Amino acid sequence: MTTQATLPAGADMPALLRRMFDAAVAAAQPALCLPAHLPEPPRGRTLVIGAGKASAEMARVLEQHWPGELTGLVVTRYGYAVPCERIEIVEAAHPVPDENGMAAARRILAMVQGLSEDDLVICLISGGGSALMALPLPLSDSSLDLAVKQEINRALLQSGATISEMNCVRRHLSAIKGGRLAAACHPARVVTLVISDVPGDSPSDIASGPTCADASTCADALAILQRYRIAVPEAVTRLLESGAGESIKPGDARLARSEVRMIAAPQIALEAAAEVARQAGVVPHILGDSIEGEARDVGIVVAGIARQVARRGQPFAAPCVLLSGGETTVTVRGEGRGGRNVEFLLSLGVALNSHPGIYAIACDTDGVDGQEEIAGAVLTPETLEQAWALGINPRRSLANNDGHGFFQALGASVVCGPTLTNVNDFRAVYVEPLP
Repeated sequence: MTTQATLPAGADMPALLRRMFDAAVAAAQPALCLPAHLPEPPRGRTLVIGAGKASAEMARVLEQHWPGELTGLVVTRYGYAVPCERIEIVEAAHPVPDENGMAAARRILAMVQGLSEDDLVICLISGGGSALMALPLPLSDSSLDLAVKQEINRALLQSGATISEMNCVRRHLSAIKGGRLAAACHPARVVTLVISDVPGDSPSDIASGPTCADASTCADALAILQRYRIAVPEAVTRLLESGAGESIKPGDARLARSEVRMIAAPQIALEAAAEVARQAGVVPHILGDSIEGEARDVGIVVAGIARQVARRGQPFAAPCVLLSGGETTVTVRGEGRGGRNVEFLLSLGVALNSHPGIYAIACDTDGVDGQEEIAGAVLTPETLEQAWALGINPRRSLANNDGHGFFQALGASVVCGPTLTNVNDFRAVYVEPLP
């Protein structure tokens, strides 16, 4: 058992927090977690398909470890491609889909036609696949086109809807999600290798479950759109009301030979960060790997826990680090750029009000917080004072959903580039005891 001891005076706490984040990302790298989950080669063909921010790196690792022939195509985010020899890598837009992603989805569906029972489809899925492999359901009046899906996607991203709710809508407006891709592969065997980026690690929510049966309904999707007051064309309403957009349900015979193997998840990343803390002499406490809610509300709650730890030694003795993951949401009402990790961190800072001895980092493990090429940021007890010295009002920045602008002005952003994996958000809050 690690003995609690205050770190030496002058210890570089932001650097330690960054090492924890780096360890979390490293633990979810496909090179580490994918090879052990590969299936046996089939008698027939091996076809590789997939989508997500980690899918290109997953494809490269698969190529390096696969003993036989294979071909395929996966689609990843712009800037996330890696060189592969036998699997084609296509780049597309995220989080709002574009023509490249739609064309790739159409090609993937065409590739799986005409397979036999002797064939194997390996589907590589990670976070971001919903936008990257977008293919609208065909309608008789052609009203559900890419532009409509883009507008619905933008509205969902700004609404405050949870990732589960957003993906429920996506599954019922898609020609490839909600199990439809696996159904198209029938009668071939399908093995889906998944890196989870969603709270609860539900396969049907990761990239909207293209190879997973879906128990949710068109009525559920319509209720979500109504709950968040998202306006949609009449054709979309008719599609959902009629049930014509229904996904593939549990028990469907076409999915009898389809299995999902979870190769990495947020908990793995948190445990890796916890080990870095232990090695530094700091006791880690994992609060949860599936925390959801408005990012600013989560920031207020975590601030309250951190103050109680510092002042009362409850529920944990200080010094310690509070680790958590999951996917919060941001309801964008201001003119800022959003970003759930920086919004959490700014809310935490405002609530702590320069409390001594509390440091924090919050980053997205894919290297992109919201739509910014920034993973997140670091908070110190001096952050608010530094902001005021620059004429920046922290509360005003928070009200304006401008966490990125706030931390960039202070030089406190974390920029790491594409990480080639994605196990959701990472938060670490270090707390020292009050004298």
